[in-house]
Amino acid sequence: MTQKNKLDFSFIMAASVHDMKNSLSMLLHSLDEVNHEIAELDLPIAQRMATLQYEAARVNNDLVQLLSLYKLDSDMLTADIDEHFLLDFLEEQVARYHPLFAARNMRCEVDCDERLTGYFDSDLVSGVVNNILANAIRYSRSQIRVSARAVEDGLYITIEDDGQGFPAKMVEIPEQLSTEVDFESGSTNLGLYFAHRIAQLHMQKDKTGKISLRNGGALNGGVFEMYLP
Repeated sequence: MTQKNKLDFSFIMAASVHDMKNSLSMLLHSLDEVNHEIAELDLPIAQRMATLQYEAARVNNDLVQLLSLYKLDSDMLTADIDEHFLLDFLEEQVARYHPLFAARNMRCEVDCDERLTGYFDSDLVSGVVNNILANAIRYSRSQIRVSARAVEDGLYITIEDDGQGFPAKMVEIPEQLSTEVDFESGSTNLGLYFAHRIAQLHMQKDKTGKISLRNGGALNGGVFEMYLP
């Protein structure tokens, strides 16, 4: 094969991921419609359908992250910053998991002033919040709390759970875990690296977005925070 005809596997992988993501989005939409019909009929298969929807959503989140990271490294992705109401934004993300919360008898609280607004790329930050929410559902016992608050030079979006919390190594430097794979848990830490890169796309004067992890919080479990200037 000549150099001219050599395949660009990065481009092919990105195009394939884009195609798979679109197909999964259609599948998730159909699953959501079926879930609503099952919920109205109170059928026992509801929990299995909710689990199926959750796993499909996790795969979709991974594909969104892979495609976004490819675009970032290819200088094809920039943040489209606009003003958004935080309560509406957070409730929209949480609503995607309502069937699973109901099936697992879990409670997810959204704590945010209805007047609070912030400037950020809603599509990119939505990808971060969805991924962190999916992980919180996986590791929490029964409660999740999603909140947002304003600070002098920006805002914080926080997701807390009542699980066992993050390992000490993850709490110390979460953004440097991108190349490490935990074969016991199957974790690639790709989600944290994605969150770190998306936060860094948000800049205002001398401030840059960032993420942090800690343990404790209102639910005495893991706490993920994203700062957006």
